[in-house]
Amino acid sequence: MSRFSQPDPELTHRLSRRGMLGVAAGATAAALLGAAATPATAATAPTSTAAGRGRPVLPPGRLGIQLYSLRDKVSTLGFAPVFAELEKYGYDEVEFAGYTQGSAGPITLAQLRRLARDHGLNPIGSHVGYYADDPNAYTFADNLTKVLDDAQALGLRHIGTASGPFRYGSTVDAWKRAAEDFNTYGAAAKARGMKFYQHNHSEEFSFATDNPKVRLYDVLLAETDPDLVFLEMDIFWAYSGQFRFSKRPDGSPAPFEPLDYVLRQPHRYPLFHVKDGVSDPADTYGYRMTDVGDGDIDYQRFLSAVTRLRGERLAHHWQAEHDQPTESFTFARRSSAYLHSLREKC
Repeated sequence: MSRFSQPDPELTHRLSRRGMLGVAAGATAAALLGAAATPATAATAPTSTAAGRGRPVLPPGRLGIQLYSLRDKVSTLGFAPVFAELEKYGYDEVEFAGYTQGSAGPITLAQLRRLARDHGLNPIGSHVGYYADDPNAYTFADNLTKVLDDAQALGLRHIGTASGPFRYGSTVDAWKRAAEDFNTYGAAAKARGMKFYQHNHSEEFSFATDNPKVRLYDVLLAETDPDLVFLEMDIFWAYSGQFRFSKRPDGSPAPFEPLDYVLRQPHRYPLFHVKDGVSDPADTYGYRMTDVGDGDIDYQRFLSAVTRLRGERLAHHWQAEHDQPTESFTFARRSSAYLHSLREKC
């Protein structure tokens, strides 16, 4: 059930300004937010008590979307119609999950970069595979130069992988070896003015098979150079990891709070995946994925805690995502509306 139902004045202003600058918004924010709460997309819900009052929790210019969530639309319609919709919904950035568009026909990287910019979207990052058995695979391990060439052609500031650091296994030494790989990729990216990053799933928070007292995510943080390797916390999967791995294999308690990782080293987390879930202890992962704003992850708390840190309000990029949305445009529209509705509590 959605937590919002009112038009958001900050989003209305932003879309109106885009229209004045000649970047056609295609829909008013009031229509956007009203449509997001109609029976066609979700049952009407209680009005958010935060909407319309106080400073927006979401920093201006920092809302993006992981295009994997819209892969069905990209493959059937192409990037142009997808970017046009995202512009209407108030997105500022896009994170790629591949640069082709299936049946919609070929597109060059130069065209793709220009197309995004024409719709007011900043290409902020991209996911690429870590390694593969095929030496010609488009991965960091097998084609690092090509991966970085393409990222540079798109004007990306971040280039990363959603692959876990399990290439050599799940022991402490295996993750140290993976960290060495990541340091190498990070140095190469930094030489080109970009940041290399790794996106987590829940398994990164599991324990080393040779030392069950050690959490593997802690090995990754300790063994990678903080000036070369950055993290994109997928907040949904981090809380799933909390559900799955708050006890060691022997049953002893090992609680952790995902937000604490960020607050301890905020500079290491330039990117986030904003993905929501309904708590379900019967589910293997502890949550059932849903549209942002319809779940039990407290994004008011999480975003506020990070953006209130001194000097950090504009230092992070928030990418909405849903692995299997019921209807991907609806997900994109409603997630933007919800996040724009959040206000800091007085």
